Amino acid sequence: MRYHQYYVYLVTNPKRTTLYIGVTNDLVRRLEEHVANEGKPHTFAGRYFCSQLMYWELFGNINQAIAREKEIKGWRREKKDALIATLNPDWRDLTSEVTP
Repeated sequence: MRYHQYYVYLVTNPKRTTLYIGVTNDLVRRLEEHVANEGKPHTFAGRYFCSQLMYWELFGNINQAIAREKEIKGWRREKKDALIATLNPDWRDLTSEVTP
């Protein structure tokens, strides 16, 4: 049986004013897409330059990942900020920790 990996992740813009929450099965590829879309108005993350990884969670089941993404999206900003602070209290860009 093949093991699958799904990530729920939060990215932000350089000023940390906007958060984007997503789910993917390839976090490295998805972060590269966010960088490639910077400044492009046809995507939310591109429009707001959200490409800096602040937080991620790993799941083995896509339904659990989607449920978690929806849960986080429903939170107020303060709760999202607190979640980020549990893994990344300094709000550093964590992209280099997941990319080769």
